[in-house]
Amino acid sequence: MQTYLDSPMVSSPLRLYDCCPFSDGASAVVVAAREATPRPANEPLIIRASARAGAVTALQDRGDLLGLPSSRLAAEKAFRQAKLDPRQIDFLEVHDCFTIAEVLALEDLGFFARGTAARESLEGTTARDGRLPVNPSGGLKAKGHPVSATGAGQVVEIFEQVNGRAQGREVPKTETALAHNVGATGGSCSVHIFGRR
Repeated sequence: MQTYLDSPMVSSPLRLYDCCPFSDGASAVVVAAREATPRPANEPLIIRASARAGAVTALQDRGDLLGLPSSRLAAEKAFRQAKLDPRQIDFLEVHDCFTIAEVLALEDLGFFARGTAARESLEGTTARDGRLPVNPSGGLKAKGHPVSATGAGQVVEIFEQVNGRAQGREVPKTETALAHNVGATGGSCSVHIFGRR
C-alpha cells in the first residue's frame, strides 16, 4: 500500500499504479462455422452475441463522465442479441485500463446499479471465487495492455477458462462469459457474449 501511495500522481486521483502499462503482446482467435469443426480437440466457444457501439469521443462533449455511452449501448445490443441478461453471465473480462474503469464498466454493462460496483468489488463479489468473477486473467492492470491484441486476449482467457487451462485462476462456473473492450477513449466499445457448445 505504501508503494502505491508513494507513486507519482498521473491525474488526480489516479496514481501510477492505477494505470495499466502499455505492453507488447499478441493473441489469436480462430473463428469457424460449426460444420468446420465436427470433432474439435478443445471445447470451442459459441458466439452468442457480437455487438459494437460508438459515441462521442471528446470528453468535454460528453454529458456524463461517470461511464461510457458506447459501453451501455453495446451491452444492450449484445444482451438483446443473445437473449440473455446480466444475471446469466458467469464471469467477465472487462477493459480495466485504469482502476476506476472496471467499476464504471460493470455499471455501464448493467451488472450493478450506478454507484454500487466499487462497494461490491470491495466486498468480494467480483473476486475469482465471488458471485460474479471479473478479470480472472488479472485484467490489463496485471498483464499489460497490448492495445490491438487486448480484445482477442480477453477471448483467449475465456477459451482457457472453458477448457480448464486457466492454471490456478479458474473460476467456478464457465458456461457463459462476456468480453468488454474499449477504444478511442471510450468512443468505441465492443461486447461479446460466449457460451459452451
